[in-house]
Amino acid sequence: MSFGSRRGRTVIGDGLKILGHVTADGLVEVNGQIEGDLHCTSLIVSPKAQIVGSITAEQVVVNGRVEGPIQGGDVVLKSHAHVVGDIDHQSLTIEKGAYFDGRAKQAHKANGRQPDKAAKRFLRGARETDVAAE
Repeated sequence: MSFGSRRGRTVIGDGLKILGHVTADGLVEVNGQIEGDLHCTSLIVSPKAQIVGSITAEQVVVNGRVEGPIQGGDVVLKSHAHVVGDIDHQSLTIEKGAYFDGRAKQAHKANGRQPDKAAKRFLRGARETDVAAE
């Protein structure tokens, strides 16, 4: 399934609503809505976009609304992000102004060691004051 694909980039346009599972190679830029699971290499969720379902991608940049779990390598929540769901990641960046309600869990490190329990964080509303060790 391809929506405006050019050179490994798929754009889901504003006004387009997809119901169902989406799988794509390369970069997916979401400007519309997806109700279903999304699997891709890289993902950009624009400020007006909404995804309700799970996300699996190596690189995830969220500047819109996501309701569901995110599994990714590098995950960035931009200032207009609104994420409700758990995030499994290798690295997580949360910009000031982003909203995050869920658990963040760092995946195994590159050397195969599991992160320290103190490094596992529970974040609510992307406020550092809510950080608690498991």
